[in-house]
Amino acid sequence: MRAFGSREAAVLVPIQDWPGEPKLVFTERRADLKKHAGEISFPGGIGEEADQDLEQTALRESHEEINLDPARVEVIGALAPVGTFVTSFRIQPFVGLVSGDDPLVASPDEVAAILHFRIDELVDSYAMRRLVRRGVPIRTPTFEMDRHLIWGATARILTDFLVRIEAMT
Repeated sequence: MRAFGSREAAVLVPIQDWPGEPKLVFTERRADLKKHAGEISFPGGIGEEADQDLEQTALRESHEEINLDPARVEVIGALAPVGTFVTSFRIQPFVGLVSGDDPLVASPDEVAAILHFRIDELVDSYAMRRLVRRGVPIRTPTFEMDRHLIWGATARILTDFLVRIEAMT
């Protein structure tokens, strides 16, 4: 599937506690980062030469950012790629079931916090909002969880995921 963006990236949509009370894992990026500072995102990033494919990129980045061992992840599929206009990323999301109880640990270089939100709470928090970013008004799906606002590419990926699992019908 086609999506805008000249730079390839991949993220993992990690699902814990499936099928009981499933939760998704997000990261809150550090506020002092040059790109996407303070934003809520799925773990992931751009590929490296050693990565065989974008799925491996998503798993490697998840390990680097939140110490999620790739052996604990069963990748069950991919969502449609999402493009970002400002940063020109073409993001390929992969959905993975996370097993085991080993604690996730935030990388102090990139991640301020690891967030866990139940799928039903995410559905309830959905709203289309008008936001102003860099002086430009945009209309985007959003999810407001406590003091955290999920918006932009992460919200578009999350919306696609929720529609596909029929949580938003």
